[in-house]
Amino acid sequence: LIGVELINKEFDNFFHFYAVDSNPLSVYVMHPFWNSVVKVLPTWLAPNLITFTGFMFLVLNFLMLAFYDYDFIASAHEHVHVPSWVWFAAGLFNFLAYTLDGVDGKQARRTNSSTPLGELFDHGLDSWACIFFVTTVYSIFGRGETGVSVATLYYILWVVLFSFILSHWEKYNTGILFLPWGYDASQVTISIVYIVTAVVGVETWYKPILWHFHYRDMFSIMIVACSFTVTLPMSLYNVLKAHRNNTLKHSNLYEAFLPFLSPVLLFVLSTVWVVFSPSEILELQPRVYYLMVGTAFANVTCKLIVCQMSNTRCHALCWLLLPMTGVVGLAVTGTVTDETMLLYCWTAVVILAHIHYGVSVVNQLSDHFNIFAFSLKKPNSD
Repeated sequence: LIGVELINKEFDNFFHFYAVDSNPLSVYVMHPFWNSVVKVLPTWLAPNLITFTGFMFLVLNFLMLAFYDYDFIASAHEHVHVPSWVWFAAGLFNFLAYTLDGVDGKQARRTNSSTPLGELFDHGLDSWACIFFVTTVYSIFGRGETGVSVATLYYILWVVLFSFILSHWEKYNTGILFLPWGYDASQVTISIVYIVTAVVGVETWYKPILWHFHYRDMFSIMIVACSFTVTLPMSLYNVLKAHRNNTLKHSNLYEAFLPFLSPVLLFVLSTVWVVFSPSEILELQPRVYYLMVGTAFANVTCKLIVCQMSNTRCHALCWLLLPMTGVVGLAVTGTVTDETMLLYCWTAVVILAHIHYGVSVVNQLSDHFNIFAFSLKKPNSD
């Protein structure tokens, strides 16, 4: 169903992982902390296993909040709130996931096991993780009168997704991954907010900070402002700087912006479904809809990561968008009256397709480099 187009020769000749992390929080606080953590890890522990464990903590948070707050209404007035221990666990799991994401690369260098598979595995799971931590945080405020509407959260989610892909668009054009400043600050903040919520309760977030300005407004503004005043300007600056220095890998404007075509089309298709849905599908099934969009976006992003790693041209169109066009058409025209079932089925297809793609890529790279994905042992070793 999915063609995994990896050119092994390109991986051998062009794989060089250059990353720049200039965030003060990361440089002066988190990296020293991660350097201490990695020293206690056993040297037999594979970096990819660390990466996957951290990702599963985020999935666990998502499933845990889905059980206690499936429709994002538990934090509203006169509803049964999420138990305090869940928020405490969410804060712990989020920080553990963030920590493991920070030490996996250090463990790879410590054990001399850095490979293209490690980079793809790390950033590929990061692209999927966006949907899990965004929807989990949403449960703090919910969709009630003191919360955020599901439509607002939908567009905030897209701001986060495009902020993520900007970094990989930079690497596609410059060969250097400039790590976004907002990531570290957001992860530390989210972990603290979970713990605070466990202690003081969700009712604390009902109160306005000043006049009619609530905490929900502050968080929404912070996310959007960080993306448009920090992440986007820095990305454009780095690409333009590479252009001035004649180090830009794609001098043609079309080629340089080609990676944005599929994400933009995905945004258009998913937004058309939201706006023209006869049964207002986003209001009915916000969690599943967010999951579908986030997983489809992760699939698009992973293919861009493969292209920038192998120094190959980014494909203009992700195949997943073709059947999605048909699905959206069936929904908005009323051809399929049960939109909820249509969404469930399509979400299952997207998740299975993405998992299939990921497993296929991991297996092919593991075979090519003669390594195990989750072990430091060599396949041919005794």
